[in-house]
Amino acid sequence: MNKVAIVYWSGTGNTEAMAGAVLEGVQRAGAEGALYTAAEFDPNILGSFDTVAFGCPSMGSEQLEEGEFEPMFSRCEPMLSAKKIGLFGSYGWGDGEWMRNWQDQCLKDGAIMAAEPVICNDCPNDTALEECRNLGEALA
Repeated sequence: MNKVAIVYWSGTGNTEAMAGAVLEGVQRAGAEGALYTAAEFDPNILGSFDTVAFGCPSMGSEQLEEGEFEPMFSRCEPMLSAKKIGLFGSYGWGDGEWMRNWQDQCLKDGAIMAAEPVICNDCPNDTALEECRNLGEALA
């Protein structure tokens, strides 16, 4: 059985809702999922998971959250080579540039994308939540 980590940061609850939908998709596909906030996740355990989904909203000028998420993610980056991952997050302005930049960085790190990243503007609607479930299934 595949083990999937879902690691996220959420300030308003939007990305947290997306993380919950990713977990639903993992479970729907019959895999084992574990949900962590960025503050809870220890990058040293990344190797104990077959795949991982990272979720972070766009912050500031289209960047990852800098207080908790970005430092945790930076510690994970050296372990992403040949790792199957997924990305998701919400935004309130812009056009998704933060996600394109983040995906590019993950690909440079050698990560294998399980599916296209899932983004939504503000609160995730039913379509975005189903896309998150599909991401979870792809990771499983």
